Amino acid sequence: MRLAEIMAELRRYLDDDAPELSLPPAAFTSPELWEAERERVFGRSWLLAAHADDLAGPGASVTLAPAGRPLTVTRAEDGTLRGRSALGPHRPAPAVEEWRGFVFVNPDASAEPLAPHLRRIGEELDAYRLPEMTRIAGWTEEWHCNWKIAVQNAHENYHAMGLHPATVALITPPGGAMEVRAESRWVTRLLSPFREPLAATALPLSDEQRATMYNCAVFPCGSLAAFGDSVVWITMIPLTVDRIEVRGGVLMHPSALDGQDRDALREQNEEGAAVVNREDRLGMEAVQRAVGSRFAERGHLSPKEPGVVAFYRGLARALVTD
Repeated sequence: MRLAEIMAELRRYLDDDAPELSLPPAAFTSPELWEAERERVFGRSWLLAAHADDLAGPGASVTLAPAGRPLTVTRAEDGTLRGRSALGPHRPAPAVEEWRGFVFVNPDASAEPLAPHLRRIGEELDAYRLPEMTRIAGWTEEWHCNWKIAVQNAHENYHAMGLHPATVALITPPGGAMEVRAESRWVTRLLSPFREPLAATALPLSDEQRATMYNCAVFPCGSLAAFGDSVVWITMIPLTVDRIEVRGGVLMHPSALDGQDRDALREQNEEGAAVVNREDRLGMEAVQRAVGSRFAERGHLSPKEPGVVAFYRGLARALVTD
């Protein structure tokens, strides 16, 4: 499938009657689409890069390479965050924003601010006290799949029955119901019910909050999920057309850490994340192999996957509109 044909299919997701179909298989393998994404998506989008605890002191830095173009974020002596492109001093410094402890970077130095797009999310997450949360665990992995395969997977819970029968599926209802609200071109809110409300937490959460996982997806490839005393963040940075770096971490509020063995808590959370991540990685890599087959076809989306359509719309806006 030629690039023009893929773009024409993407444009259909902007219609009111968007097709309830997966992307064409070629969208996950096309070198031409990958080059377009490098410029129009990863050259001008806000990327979740780190948590503030990863950049706690002067001189601390984080480097990521979206679409193979390294960027570094550093904590300066005055406490501010500064971005630098590793492609040379002739490149404008990328824009950096810190929002409630989460650090975002945009290769486009003139990008519009992200924070206004997160205002409503921030209000709804006030009870979680995000700015006070601290890092207790983290990970960096490499998966061999196209970035869109991994990101669309994170926009629905329907896959939990197949990929996570002994982990995620134990705490979510069968069928993976999800409520989706598009905040803006950058932000989508995804709500998922638990099978049972969480026990009382150290935070002042309502009954509804204890019964719901609150997920905020930031286009193109970052998300954070709040539930109980914890927040899990994850970002899926594409390195090549079929390889991504998956970074993430677990945060908790200090009031929930009283009397806890921090080392044991870190080990427990990193081991749990490794199990779930491995289940996702194996599934996503299998999908990548399948879409590369000449027999691969588009699949019908379930009514339980509205978040996937929201992601496709964001992708279409980035690639086929100015």
